[in-house]
Amino acid sequence: MDRNDVRRAWDDVSRTYARKRDPDGTDAELIDELLEACPPNPTVLDVGCGDGARTLANLPDGAVGLDFSRKGLDLASETAPAAHLLQADMTHLPLAADTVDGITAYHAVFHVPRVEQPGVYREFARVLKPGGTLLMTLPGGRFETVRRDWMGGEMFFSSPGRDRTLDALSEAGFENVRTRAVDDPLGSDSEFVFADWA
Repeated sequence: MDRNDVRRAWDDVSRTYARKRDPDGTDAELIDELLEACPPNPTVLDVGCGDGARTLANLPDGAVGLDFSRKGLDLASETAPAAHLLQADMTHLPLAADTVDGITAYHAVFHVPRVEQPGVYREFARVLKPGGTLLMTLPGGRFETVRRDWMGGEMFFSSPGRDRTLDALSEAGFENVRTRAVDDPLGSDSEFVFADWA
């Protein structure tokens, strides 16, 4: 699937995904740890915010929610009305350098082809202020596939694997990388990674 196909796929499944995902759980609790690492009144960017219930609604007012899907952002405008919403591709963030204190990217980066993911991490590093922190889902396996009948539609998933993802974060300049295994929004387990931008 090309990027426009992925965007259209998210438009098709956004409402179903929002309905089926649990807004609570231990992966949502990781946001508190991220915010503790941020300065007072931080600016946090939520990449792949979708409907916003899992992440954006738990961030401080004025957080920036970025998503590829217009339908997802329409839902987020109801869930997190104090957020600033942007429709954009995470491969080219429409933000100036050194402008955010933290980034969340829950179940997001693996919808970008794995060959492009190192560029996504460089974009995250570019927009983070020195000392900023990234919190994102860490994929466990190596795959590139289109899943049919996913949330009533189809969706593209891609990952170079856990170790190569951690290597790509280090190569982008992230430090102090640490991981957590927690419950994800669809009721299974996921691993997440915190990484600091020097």
